[in-house]
Amino acid sequence: MDDLDLQRYNISIDLALEAKEHAESGGNGPIPGVLSDVSKEDGITITRLQITNEQGSQAMGKMIGHYVTFEVPDLRKQDTGLQDRVATKLAQEFASFLERIGIGKEANVLIVGLGNWNVTPDALGPLVVENALVTRHFFELMPDQVAPGYRAVSAVAPGVLGVTGIESSEIVQGIVDRTKPELIIAIDALASKALERVNTTIQIADTGIHPGSGIGNKRRGLTESILGIPVIAIGVPTVVYASTIVSNSIDLVREHLKKHTSKADGVFGLLDSISEQERLQLVREALGPLGHDLLVTPKEIDQFIEDIANIVASGLNAALHDAVDKSNVAAYTH
Repeated sequence: MDDLDLQRYNISIDLALEAKEHAESGGNGPIPGVLSDVSKEDGITITRLQITNEQGSQAMGKMIGHYVTFEVPDLRKQDTGLQDRVATKLAQEFASFLERIGIGKEANVLIVGLGNWNVTPDALGPLVVENALVTRHFFELMPDQVAPGYRAVSAVAPGVLGVTGIESSEIVQGIVDRTKPELIIAIDALASKALERVNTTIQIADTGIHPGSGIGNKRRGLTESILGIPVIAIGVPTVVYASTIVSNSIDLVREHLKKHTSKADGVFGLLDSISEQERLQLVREALGPLGHDLLVTPKEIDQFIEDIANIVASGLNAALHDAVDKSNVAAYTH
């Protein structure tokens, strides 16, 4: 292992929940400066994380702030009743974020759908924009005809750098300067360390977002420090690295062999003596000669991405507009 260049294979972790699991994998127990609360109801597991200081931020590799993660494994079953419940929970949690950062019911909001609409796993942001209830034009053109219970909401899908030649953050900065929103909601597809979380997990964070961070792109982000107004990020993991699948498969094969033979440890040899982090890095190095570490998405991604985008949009519509019932968004989900 002395010849392995570990720096080349640093893991980029989008989900705060996975960052916490990774930080705790060494067996050091709870992370100082990180508060965690988990609740389960009707097939939905909600994990609320708060990073309170720099110590927790450095250990997690995440900014100080609040993170809420919804894990719903049965979303793969396309249960419309479950989708309604997730959208309702999302609306309620997002409303709590708005209250926490002091966004009033009259505040002007801009929804930014990040991603490439030509690539299905990366089309989450543009699809949410299509389904968002946008109203700013009514407030601009006919304010006297806007019914009570709505706020001014605008939305844009700025595309990706490879298509436009312009950083998404630069496009959004121009819109912010002209339209003066008081809050930005950024929607983006993420990468996960676990295949079971792909298309079944939603994360809300009040720390903003860095487009492309899940696939190793370090670019100008959409954050309050850059744009000058609060940014709430919503992300859904739609891809997983091939190296992660291989590394996880090694564990599954080991456990399977242990049930059938006492020689499982001998079969894996060196792999049993290294940490999960080192094993993942070793797998990535082995995949290197193929050109690059592949990004993998389920074959049912077309339907999954439409369903999850509809859930996120419905939850946002209910959270942003009082005219939409936050206790039951079923009527707005289909």
